[in-house]
Amino acid sequence: MKQLEECLKTSAGPCFVMQPSAKANNEKTWQEISDEIKKIFKAAVKLLHEKGKMKYSQAKRYLFSAIEDEFDFALGKQTPAFLKKCVCYIRKIANIERFVKIPEMGKYMDITGAEPRIMRDAEAQEKLIKLRDEFIPTIVASSNLRVYTSVTHCDMKLGYSQEIENHYIEGLGKQFYEDMIDIIQATVQQNFDTETDTLYDEILQHSSLCKTYASFYEYKCESLNIVHKYVLPSKTGHINPLVIYGGPCTGKTLLLAEVAKKAYGWLHEDTGPESDPVVVVRFLGTTDMSTDLKTLLLSVCEQLAVNYRCLVQSYPKKIHDLRDLFINLLNESSLQRPLVIIFDALEQLSEGDEARKLWWLPAHLPRFVRIVLSTLPNRHGILQKLRCLIHEEANYIELIPRDRKMCSQVLKHQLLRVKRKVTSGQQIYVNNAFSKCTLPMFVNLTFREVRHWRSHKDVDESSLCVTVHESIEQLFWSLEKKCGQKLVSRALGYITMAKMGLSEMELEDVLALDNSVMNELNENARPSNPLRVPYLYIARLKEGLSGYLIERHVKNVTLLVWANRHLQLIAQKLYLQDDSDLREMHTILADYFLGVWSGGRRKAFCLEDPYLNGCLDLDSRSLLEEEKHFMEQASFDRQAPDQPWVFQCNPLEPDIFFVNHRKMSELLHHLTRCGKTEDLLYGIIMNFSWLYTMIKIGQFDKVLSDIELAYTYSQEKELKFLASTLRGIKNKVTAFPGSLSAELQQRLLPVVSSLPKLRHLLLECDKDGPKYCSIVPLHSSMDVTYSPERLPLSSSHLHVTEILPTCNPSTVLAALENGSISTWDVETRQLLRQITTAQSVILGMKLTSDEKYLVVATTNNTLLVYDNVNSCLLSEVEIKGTKHGSGSTYINGFTLSVNHALAWLEASKDVTVIDLLYGWPLYQFHCWYEVTCVQCSLDGMYAFCGQYLNTTTIFHLGSGEKLCTVTSEFSGGFVKFLLILDTAQEMVMVDSEGSLSVWNTEDISSPQLTDDFDCRREDSEVVSIELSEDQNAILICKALSIELLDTGMWKVAEKFRAKHNERFISAVLSKNGDCIIATMENTSAVFFWRRDTGQCMASLQEISGTIVKLVKSSHHNMLLSLSTSGVLSIWDIDIITAMSNIDKTGKPIQSLVLPARGEIIYSLDGSDCVHKWNFSSGFLEAVFKHEGIVEHCVLTSSGDVMVTSDDKSSQYVWHTSSGENLFRINGQRISQLLITHNDQFVVSLCEENASRVWRLATGHRVCNILTTLQNAFITSANTFVVGMTKSKVLAVSLWTGSITKKFCCEDGTTIVSFKLIPDCPDIIVFITSAETVNIWSLTDEVICRRVQLPNNFLKNLEDFEISPNGKLGIISRGDDNINVLDLHSGKLRVVHASGVIWRQRLSRDGRYLVYICFRNGEEEDENGVISSLIVMRLADGKIIGACSLYKTPTFLALSQRHLNIIVGFDDGSIGIYTVVDRVDAALKIKIATSNSRQIFNNATQASRPKCSSYCFKVSVDCLWRESTEVFARDSPITVSDSTEPNEATPSKKHNPCCDRGCSALESRGHSYAPDN
Repeated sequence: MKQLEECLKTSAGPCFVMQPSAKANNEKTWQEISDEIKKIFKAAVKLLHEKGKMKYSQAKRYLFSAIEDEFDFALGKQTPAFLKKCVCYIRKIANIERFVKIPEMGKYMDITGAEPRIMRDAEAQEKLIKLRDEFIPTIVASSNLRVYTSVTHCDMKLGYSQEIENHYIEGLGKQFYEDMIDIIQATVQQNFDTETDTLYDEILQHSSLCKTYASFYEYKCESLNIVHKYVLPSKTGHINPLVIYGGPCTGKTLLLAEVAKKAYGWLHEDTGPESDPVVVVRFLGTTDMSTDLKTLLLSVCEQLAVNYRCLVQSYPKKIHDLRDLFINLLNESSLQRPLVIIFDALEQLSEGDEARKLWWLPAHLPRFVRIVLSTLPNRHGILQKLRCLIHEEANYIELIPRDRKMCSQVLKHQLLRVKRKVTSGQQIYVNNAFSKCTLPMFVNLTFREVRHWRSHKDVDESSLCVTVHESIEQLFWSLEKKCGQKLVSRALGYITMAKMGLSEMELEDVLALDNSVMNELNENARPSNPLRVPYLYIARLKEGLSGYLIERHVKNVTLLVWANRHLQLIAQKLYLQDDSDLREMHTILADYFLGVWSGGRRKAFCLEDPYLNGCLDLDSRSLLEEEKHFMEQASFDRQAPDQPWVFQCNPLEPDIFFVNHRKMSELLHHLTRCGKTEDLLYGIIMNFSWLYTMIKIGQFDKVLSDIELAYTYSQEKELKFLASTLRGIKNKVTAFPGSLSAELQQRLLPVVSSLPKLRHLLLECDKDGPKYCSIVPLHSSMDVTYSPERLPLSSSHLHVTEILPTCNPSTVLAALENGSISTWDVETRQLLRQITTAQSVILGMKLTSDEKYLVVATTNNTLLVYDNVNSCLLSEVEIKGTKHGSGSTYINGFTLSVNHALAWLEASKDVTVIDLLYGWPLYQFHCWYEVTCVQCSLDGMYAFCGQYLNTTTIFHLGSGEKLCTVTSEFSGGFVKFLLILDTAQEMVMVDSEGSLSVWNTEDISSPQLTDDFDCRREDSEVVSIELSEDQNAILICKALSIELLDTGMWKVAEKFRAKHNERFISAVLSKNGDCIIATMENTSAVFFWRRDTGQCMASLQEISGTIVKLVKSSHHNMLLSLSTSGVLSIWDIDIITAMSNIDKTGKPIQSLVLPARGEIIYSLDGSDCVHKWNFSSGFLEAVFKHEGIVEHCVLTSSGDVMVTSDDKSSQYVWHTSSGENLFRINGQRISQLLITHNDQFVVSLCEENASRVWRLATGHRVCNILTTLQNAFITSANTFVVGMTKSKVLAVSLWTGSITKKFCCEDGTTIVSFKLIPDCPDIIVFITSAETVNIWSLTDEVICRRVQLPNNFLKNLEDFEISPNGKLGIISRGDDNINVLDLHSGKLRVVHASGVIWRQRLSRDGRYLVYICFRNGEEEDENGVISSLIVMRLADGKIIGACSLYKTPTFLALSQRHLNIIVGFDDGSIGIYTVVDRVDAALKIKIATSNSRQIFNNATQASRPKCSSYCFKVSVDCLWRESTEVFARDSPITVSDSTEPNEATPSKKHNPCCDRGCSALESRGHSYAPDN
């Protein structure tokens, strides 16, 4: 007490202030006093407990240590389910008592005493042992608590060294990590079902809010009793909803939360213990689902259906049907199961579906249903509508502010609870404040201020605020003084601007990323790494705003949100007003949820120097080492967490995950507001993980709405196409989300060249798609389905005068003959604005290049100049000119330059020049003849006036001076078009007959004629003319033909003629000039031709009628067409151009041939051609033409040489690289071609004549095979050709042609099918008609094994495959079952497929089965899915990939090297797929560096290479007869052998093609040089 008295100094008044004392500075003395005080306290507590004056629970507070309290809190009173998530680590340090005197050991044990008598604290040790040996074992006995015990041995000299410490921490860290992974994985698997349960989450959110709001309810009032009485069941009378209304901050929400909390108890007490009341509560506007009426009713109906166990097959889509279901579900209530529904804040409902008219609210309720509502009295007229609906005044409760006396009483009780009170002098000012505002929230805010007053504090009228808003502002300002202005403003700003609020951890992380906050915190100290906000500030913030900043549970995350909308409004007013601050804060939040600064990436701190701001790229090579070092010193790790879309514990189980809902809900919100379009595009919309996760959790419609939102911000047409693509595959991917990557790749690959931003999504599909679907499309042959945007303008095209595209691709201007000019948004079909030209008929209209002015020509001979943005008339100018003859004339035409408009009348020689800026005529240009057209130079300096007699006069626009006049030698017609080539300084005059004259305008006052074209011979008028954007080509559209002139050489580069009786009405070039778009008379189609090949890429039908007009956009690659029915269509040429990326042969693919090595595909389609496809690009590379229809084709291993046969009894040997037909053999029609595995010999099997084995290099016969063989194979040792004949299997020698081995069926059975086993070349497996599978040894000529199949099993045998090791046989029977036969045990396993199996193939390694199955007949798919490609892993029977096929497949082939799948289709196209099984991680194919993903990103390849065409040899090199062959005189085969040296110069008797064939064949695998 003496020490205490020395430190206490008495000041004026009853206040004691502790003052520093000299003795108090002696730490040792104070430590001794502290220990003595502790002993006295403990002795006193023990004595009181022994005498029974203190309970054990109270004594524990003084006797328990901190660690005992923590263990008791963490493990003492927890459920077994909670303890499963806990881990306890116990560590023993052996012989630690020996090292007590080492100073460093004080960190690991409690010690007492002083030097030299230091010893271990016995009491502390006893408590630790009690915890370890008694408390923990007790917990373990009653639960599955994980406990780990480890023993650490100290160093004999150093004791517990740092090395031992590091070793222990490393081991503990690893063990802790593994335990956390196990616990998280178990928890995620348990909670995975709730991930996709939106109803569960919705109820959880409102229950969480209800619990929070109810905890703040303090003001007991009569209203609660009235509601209590209303909720209880009544015997008679009509029951209507109960309405609670009142102004802001009157406590409506808190009252309804209290009602929701107590309603169950009230009803349970009234109706008996067996009753089970149902309480449904919704705080409207707090969640997305409770804001929209449709989703609100849907969630309430779902909750009622679950509670009352009603089976609802499907919930209605229409809002009125949903309301009817809601009414029906209310009738499920009963006396034992009464229902209470609480809707708080009706005014928060959105306007959609006329929700605020309350048509959906039942006025009369079933007997056991109660509905309690709350609303503001003067918002949206809701209270007035309720009064019209519910007439009884007893059903309304108004919450009014309490009187001053009541408020003072409440404040007094609140202060007494925290053991405070105010003096009588202070009470005067409190009463004064309550006389001005008595709202419950104001009382609470006043309490917060008054509780900090001291009794000696001087207060006045300014000490307390008099309104809620002022009090809230005062609360925020007091926080700023305590925590810092910048930290509070940014923290509250972030919480306010976040869409759903922020968690504590998120707030701490985000503040650490905010340089202005960190600058304030580190103002007086040097920042250290990592740079973080001390949690102390977050705790102060929460404490200062307790009750106002509340916790809300959203998707298993606890978020900080405002308890009241007024708090949010004040925070917004104070902290979110500056636009630059807003953008910066949204950017920080967006970066946080994008994970930009995660993984240890450093963020620069306080770089205010402009030089440093320009040097933020640490990887820049231009920075000096010193500068880089300084930059690194100025950047700090903020320890921001990674932000994946999903959290996965086990990579091998990708479908078990935990969604990052915080990123889902917040990222899009902030990216759209900070303007980070690129991150919006690639960070979300083009992110495969986001797409897959959203679809997996059932948020497909949310995906589409987010894409549409992103499109409104970015206007990227890729987003529009992606949205339409997703709509097309909705049914498939919602049923099987794993197929998303394959479905997207099939549809996006053909258009990625035209829509390059989709490439990012394709690469994402390559990277993440194989986790869920192992099929990866490499080349898609799916036809692009495209429909233009359509806008009906009028009932007929005759009413439409003009159409103008704008710089906005979705906005067009349309002028009608009634004088109205409308600006339309084509996508939404909304009329944006409209101009009326005072009932005068519009002749035409044009926009200036900057779209500032809209100029309209009328029949009143006036030009109207409008402000295009504001649609207001700026000026009206009358056009005058010299006229010949009598009668009224109209404006013949007008054109625009940069700042001028030029117009002329019919049959006039004068052109009026108008200044657009001031709206008055400047002067008139006087020409020699009648003016027919006018064109201005691009810079707006010169005007070129075309006239009759093919004359053009050039004027200076600035001065009005006439510079010169030129006349073409074709003087019969008039100048119809003028083209000005600014880059080449040339002018092109086109007359009415299509003749051209080109003038050099380098000297503008004296142009020189450089070229002319006389086209008068053709009886075809010029319809339209166009100069390409790069001015390299001129498109001339005539009625019967389209010509393309090269302006570099001034000659016709391409010409397209119309078919007989067809006439062109319009033609334009695409923006890049790659294709020509044209329309013809009396047709409703738009035709697209490739310029380079002349191929018709597409013929798209316009469903609205015959096209009469085409207009091209100068800003975008868009085309506008007008049909006879007055419908405007907008075509995206980029998407249509993508249709040409798919090559087709035009006939169904009958066979596909692949070499053993290399990646080239050859196809046969029943025509006289073999088509060669490039595997990497999917394009046709070459065509090999034959005399007859090609029937058979084989390749060498490397694919260098191809042997084919046709129906004209000819065989051809081709060199595939050069396309040369090396030699040709005639004489016999071939039934099957085979080539030996060493590429040396060919077997030509015939059905009528003798089959032959011949040398491929020379064509010489090796031997004849006199027996007929079917379905033959060559053994891998190249010794036998094995085939079937009738009911026998024969093995014929390749060297002699004699039958060496033979197997005959007994008992009259026949052989149905047979196969060779690749890994066992001397073993043959065949199926007989006796339904047995026989395994026959060629060597021993015996049956090794026989397996009996079930009865009638082979009735519908379709296909039969054998695995390479011979263990499994795969049999398909034309049904929807896959029959897997174990050839060793004889067991038959049946695997059900998703449709009727059409074709199946085993992979080369026998691990995978690839099959195509057709959909069942009863299933319908409106998206054109015909069949499915499926890959099954045979080891576990799991389907690892499925992909829809949108065309009819005709052939299925697998490559030998990698598991590549090639499918031929009925339109002559092929699809190429590969299989990437995550089990085979080491063998994954590097997709991103191959195929069509690369070709479109290659800047050097502007267009694909042209397909080569190779023709057969007309002359025959060898003729096969009955038993001999006759070589042609000039054939190389008879003259030279492959061993003889080649002659230097070829002669008639020596053809060098043979030598080339030999070198190509015998090298087998070496590259072939085309210049040999």
